[in-house]
Amino acid sequence: MKTSNSVKSWKDHINQKYGEKGTESREKFEEEFETFKIGVLIQEARKKQKLTQEQLAQKVGTTKNYISRIENNASDIRLSTLMRIIKEGLGGNLKLSIDI
Repeated sequence: MKTSNSVKSWKDHINQKYGEKGTESREKFEEEFETFKIGVLIQEARKKQKLTQEQLAQKVGTTKNYISRIENNASDIRLSTLMRIIKEGLGGNLKLSIDI
């Protein structure tokens, strides 16, 4: 097995694959990654509370399919729905920040 001595940093890998910060392709990647993280955070919180997707959906008045789509990054989520999931479904609080 042949190995390579050139190991790339994560930053270099992302820059090569998606472009430098500020480029359209990089901005799209970072936006999609943030959406992915929201889905993972919801899934982890749901599992920590030992809730099924169906149970969470019932608590917030939506469907299991919609919760699944959010957790699997297959659906955009409205802020009002996100807040309902966090507050009513998981009993938590949503904290946002803006980096300018």
